[in-house]
Amino acid sequence: MTIMDKNGQPSRVIKGQEMSHYPEDDSTHITSPTAEFINQHQDTWIVTSEQGKTHGKGHVILLTDNVVISRKDDEKMELQTSILTLDTEKSTAYTDAAVKIVSPYGETNSIGLHATLEDKTINLHSRVKGHYDAPPLQ
Repeated sequence: MTIMDKNGQPSRVIKGQEMSHYPEDDSTHITSPTAEFINQHQDTWIVTSEQGKTHGKGHVILLTDNVVISRKDDEKMELQTSILTLDTEKSTAYTDAAVKIVSPYGETNSIGLHATLEDKTINLHSRVKGHYDAPPLQ
């Protein structure tokens, strides 16, 4: 499924290995979903998991099992969790589960987060712990 922006450019692409629609509750189950949030002048964010489920038009997707958020052009930094709610209209993601953010210079752990993908902001909710090794001077 490709969602276009107001200029007719792709802004979100959502695909999966397999999708099954269940008309009785208007749900769709997705195996190995991948969502790309494309911004023509910023990073493209990639969100993957092993399972996904949505209802209705599919604007909100519940991702479960090995959820990973990364930037398309910088795979060195990624966010990992077990469950994540992804709002494709607002380009936000949130969870109350344990979260790990890994980068070349450190690791941060927390319980819960709210991320705004277009603004590149991540708010960690509680029990935040981490370590950071400053990059070498150039």
